[in-house]
Amino acid sequence: MAKENLEYVSCNICGADDYKIIYEARYEDEEQQDLKDKFKSSGDETLIDQVVKCKKCHLIYVNPRIRQDLVIQGYSEGSDEAFVSQAKGREITFKKSLKLINKYAEKGKILDIGTAGGSFLHVAEEEGWEVHGIEPNRWMGEWGKKHYGIDIKPGTIFDHKYPDNYFDAVSLWDVLEHVPDPKKTLNECNRILKEGGVLIVNYPDIGSWLAKLMRRRWIFLLSVHFYYFTPKTITKMINMTGYDVVKIKPHFQKLALGYLLWRMKAYSKILHHLGTAFVKITMMKNLQVPYWLGQTLVIARKAKK
Repeated sequence: MAKENLEYVSCNICGADDYKIIYEARYEDEEQQDLKDKFKSSGDETLIDQVVKCKKCHLIYVNPRIRQDLVIQGYSEGSDEAFVSQAKGREITFKKSLKLINKYAEKGKILDIGTAGGSFLHVAEEEGWEVHGIEPNRWMGEWGKKHYGIDIKPGTIFDHKYPDNYFDAVSLWDVLEHVPDPKKTLNECNRILKEGGVLIVNYPDIGSWLAKLMRRRWIFLLSVHFYYFTPKTITKMINMTGYDVVKIKPHFQKLALGYLLWRMKAYSKILHHLGTAFVKITMMKNLQVPYWLGQTLVIARKAKK
């Protein structure tokens, strides 16, 4: 990793610049130098960056990290056939999640930030929501438009000047850990949410027992993640940006068995090859299986001023 491509940042919660190193950088292990490959939705390059923990508020984050302008460039380019191949499993997962969300949210306008191919919006639209989506990857947005008929806007939330108090719900599915400034993103979500509107955040919990057990081999320690939240730090950030947390729970997802085994290659080539051979013989490649590796769902409500 070239030094000129890196930037140092302070803690995104408290602003302190006093940290201890959790994981040393391993830039010599870099596999994806092309940014459009590194930052695609199905990107699985294992962690090569230095991970630190703020001594003041305990937020865990990457420091130094790839410059923000390069990150946005990387996300906007390239295609990702592997990711959209799993649309069916994501639809199944989102249908279940939406049942919970509907208990807390008043059905109306919903914005999905980093919507990828739009599977969540598709399910929400079927449930009667008026759907809006933003996705930096142009190819992914076009796929969603063709596959679901949903108009997905390109770019980030800051590229679109939505009115104040406009949406009934805003969702960030596996997004907040990717953005350069989570606090700024949550503040903008708060501005465009109606009073009492609902925020949905899904993130991989580095405080989970599985993350602690697997340590550096935890599957969510990836080069595309800049922040690693725990229930304590995500709650602190959500509270300080104007929300009250109403629900935190483990988030189980469904994906095809063949796809999960393909993603396993980066962690265990033996299990990958054995598993791939098994599903080929048994013809179970497309079997939708639930899995949990630390994913956590947070539902919060915009606080009254």
